[in-house]
Amino acid sequence: MSSDNDNISCIENQGKVKEIPNKLGIHALVWTGGWSHEECRKAISLSKETGYDIIEIPALDPSKIDVAYTKMTLQEFQMKATVSLGLSFDADINNEDETIVKKGLDKLISALQLVVDLGGDYLGGVLYSSIGKYPMVASAKARENATLCLKKLAKMAQENGVTIGLEPVNRYESNLINTCDQALEMIEVIDEPNVVVHLDVYHMNIEEQDLVFPVLKCGGLNKVGYVHIGASHRGPLGSGNIDFDSFFGALAKIGYRGIITFESFSSAIVDDNLTTSLAIWRNLWSDNKKLAIDARDYMIQKIQKAHEVHSCQ
Repeated sequence: MSSDNDNISCIENQGKVKEIPNKLGIHALVWTGGWSHEECRKAISLSKETGYDIIEIPALDPSKIDVAYTKMTLQEFQMKATVSLGLSFDADINNEDETIVKKGLDKLISALQLVVDLGGDYLGGVLYSSIGKYPMVASAKARENATLCLKKLAKMAQENGVTIGLEPVNRYESNLINTCDQALEMIEVIDEPNVVVHLDVYHMNIEEQDLVFPVLKCGGLNKVGYVHIGASHRGPLGSGNIDFDSFFGALAKIGYRGIITFESFSSAIVDDNLTTSLAIWRNLWSDNKKLAIDARDYMIQKIQKAHEVHSCQ
């Protein structure tokens, strides 16, 4: 129970939280759909200019990323990078065909090597399956293949100080992990300490019963490793129907101090491989610089408010 002095202290401190405990990231697809030298420099420089600490680089095809140039550009602008990807149906560890499984594992290993070469420490996303609508439920054999491959990946990642994040996505983008409970179940089977849950509030808003309990459950197990923030329609942050106060409040309650990354997609800027898999049909924004600045300000506001409220509870 709070004392009168505690309540007075809370009232006096309202609005005084200035620093936030999280590094803020932005997905590279806000800036560009490819990763040529020009696109790489544009994405990294604009991320820095708009006030972000980290850029998330999608590595759907790691071979297309010039590691040396990317690392040099990150150093020039004093930026850090995380790497994310989702597999494809022709290279998918969530499959019974050993040839397809091997291609999927090879892609994951290539992405891990990219993280290491860039001096990073996080690889996350839909690492466990293709991004896309599967025609049937995941078979026991496909699930076993995915789990074994992820265990191999996690062990390799441990040797290089890299954390592996499994991102639950909605039922139209995978048939294997759609909820935080399912991610925790797979993490338990993988049984490696560097595997965590990669929360994405867009997908949670579709698949979870609420936006609080899954965060508290994962946080209670110390398994929240990365967070994606996006609007319910993938457009400007602050529009749509997601209850961000509850979500950020839950993050504050578990004491989450990790990276929070803004993610938004529009047909104005898109990677060819993601157009159909993520169903990016509409142009939800065109001024990406304003989008990024507004999103950063919105996240800071919500994080500050959540910690003010939590400090008074």
